[in-house]
Amino acid sequence: MTHALYIVIASACILMLAYRFYGIFFVSKVLAANDAEAFDEVRPYLGFLRTAGGVTVSGGEPLAQPAFVGALLRVLHDEHGIHTAIDTQGFPSRKLHDDWFDAVDLVLLDIKHIDPARYQSITGHALAPTLDFAARMVRLGKPMWIRHVLVPGLTDNPDDLSRLADYQAGLGPLVERVDLLPFHQLGAHKWKALGYPDPLARTPTPTPGQVATAIGTLRNRELPVF
Repeated sequence: MTHALYIVIASACILMLAYRFYGIFFVSKVLAANDAEAFDEVRPYLGFLRTAGGVTVSGGEPLAQPAFVGALLRVLHDEHGIHTAIDTQGFPSRKLHDDWFDAVDLVLLDIKHIDPARYQSITGHALAPTLDFAARMVRLGKPMWIRHVLVPGLTDNPDDLSRLADYQAGLGPLVERVDLLPFHQLGAHKWKALGYPDPLARTPTPTPGQVATAIGTLRNRELPVF
């Protein structure tokens, strides 16, 4: 399923990532607005969105702005019957009640690393809240797509990939797919624009062989890897 509209919460990045800009999305609108302005932006597309997949709220971190994102999702999902998804690390969700997720049809969960120490070094935060979030989504019956960025020398260790595969398989059938995203340098200019040194400036894109090996490790656990 490909959603027709991505809404990017651009001002809410919680985790200080070594590789912040790795995803390639079709972004048709970038919103930094109040609720009413956001609804006005989306309203002309409602008819199209009902038949063309739906809406994904990404970021940054959408759960860092729960009032705004929750209100938007409820309007789209409850009032207009549009399929909704959030692209999240799950980190800032502990204060949200279960009913906040009633208007979420699909969760795209980013797991940066399965080793707690490596996760801490990459993100500056603990891994446990992300794993707790995944368990919570299973309890709530929410379908998940789990996303993992393959970074040579950082997230491609075979033992770590095996542990990640075991963990994902253990979540059960609600994991509808696993997206293995090869690292690239597409966002390198963002680091320069922000005045930060790029910690992965010399990191190459994974070779086709490295990607194939990682996919094989995940598929050995009968995971639906893409």
